[in-house]
Amino acid sequence: MKNIPNILTLFRVILIPFFVLAFYLPIENSFYIAAWIFFIAGVTDYLDGYLARRWDVSSKLGAFLDPVADKIMVITALVMIAGDHDRIAATIGEHSALWVMIPALIMIGRELAISGLREWMADLGKRANVAVGSAGKWKTTFQMMALGGFIWQQGPWMVYLAYLVFYAAMVLTVVSMVQYFAAAWGELTSED
Repeated sequence: MKNIPNILTLFRVILIPFFVLAFYLPIENSFYIAAWIFFIAGVTDYLDGYLARRWDVSSKLGAFLDPVADKIMVITALVMIAGDHDRIAATIGEHSALWVMIPALIMIGRELAISGLREWMADLGKRANVAVGSAGKWKTTFQMMALGGFIWQQGPWMVYLAYLVFYAAMVLTVVSMVQYFAAAWGELTSED
């Protein structure tokens, strides 16, 4: 039982190259295949955390790999969506790529900054000060939903809905980043 959350996390990592491959396959329904792989990855993200809490099991591997798997999956999807402006432009307008690129860069920058902050705080023995908060969890949920909508693109309505959720994710990205830096502010500004 203890290994099942870790197995789910490893499975999510294994899905990443299949997700990328499906996204770029030169076949008609490749985006649907990619969207389903992305959805399965999102479900494993929820399940590994739920099962670890439910069974009260944790491991160093899981504590390390789960956030890394999340970041790799989300950043991969962000880069692919931002680079796929032709398809988005064909759906809702030619300047739409800019409206994906700016939030994507904010989200990627936040992930890099918070990863660095957590590593630095861990070196100080204060990793618990920057534990994942509710804004960070909601950010990830909104990111997954928005990215899934951009990947699937069932129609213009889905792209517009994805934009709405994507911008909510961007707001949560900034809010959670401010929370993390506020929690670490004393250490960041100390004279030691």
